Amino acid sequence: MTELILYIANKNYSSWSFRPWIALTAASIPFREELIPFGPGATHPRFHELSPTGKVPVLHHGSVRVWESLAIIEYVAELHPDAGLWPADRESRSLARSISMEMLSGFRALRSACPMNLRRPVRAIDLPEGVAADVARIEAIWREMRQRSGGPFLFGAFSAAEAMFAPVVNRFSAYDLTRDPETIAYMDAMRAHRAWLAWEEAALAEAWIVPEDEA
Repeated sequence: MTELILYIANKNYSSWSFRPWIALTAASIPFREELIPFGPGATHPRFHELSPTGKVPVLHHGSVRVWESLAIIEYVAELHPDAGLWPADRESRSLARSISMEMLSGFRALRSACPMNLRRPVRAIDLPEGVAADVARIEAIWREMRQRSGGPFLFGAFSAAEAMFAPVVNRFSAYDLTRDPETIAYMDAMRAHRAWLAWEEAALAEAWIVPEDEA
C-alpha cells in the first residue's frame, strides 16, 4: 500500500498540524511524519513546494496531495473505513461533522487571543471581546455531546471530532479559561490519551521559539 506522508510544523505551536496527526495516531493508522519547523513569519519556503496553499499540514499519498486538517482526516477515513475516525451511526456522524466544521470555521476570537502552546505555563491573560462567548459555546458543545454519548469522549470513543478540538483543550488549559468540572473532566480524558501524550512529549522537547505564538 502506498505510504501516507504527513507534513507538519512545530508540535508546540501548530494547531492545524496537531489535528490530523492525533487523529491518525489515535486510530493506529500507519503514516510517516515529516516535520518542517516554522521560519520567520511562521512559514517556511518548503511549505510552498509541498502544498498549493504554502501551508501545512499537507498529506502526500502517492501522487495525491490533500491539504487542510479536516480534508486530510476525511481522506484517511475513506482509506481506512474500519479505523473508527467517525462515529458508526449516521446521526452521530452528522453531529461530529457539524461540530468539526464549526471548529474549523469559527471561534476566531479564541484562536487569535490564545495561540496553542504546549510549553506555556498556566496563566490567565486579559481576554478581548468575543473570547468568553467562544468558550461558552465550546463548553456547551462538549457538554451536550458527552451527555448524549455517555463519554468519556464526545461520541463515546475518540473520534475525528476530538482531533478537531484537541488544540482548544490546550488553549483552555494554558490560559486558564475554565473551572467547569464537566469541561475539566473532558480535558483530562483528552490529555490522558496515548496520542496526546506522544505529541506533547515531542512538543516539550522542541527548542524552537515562535515569538508571535508566545502570548
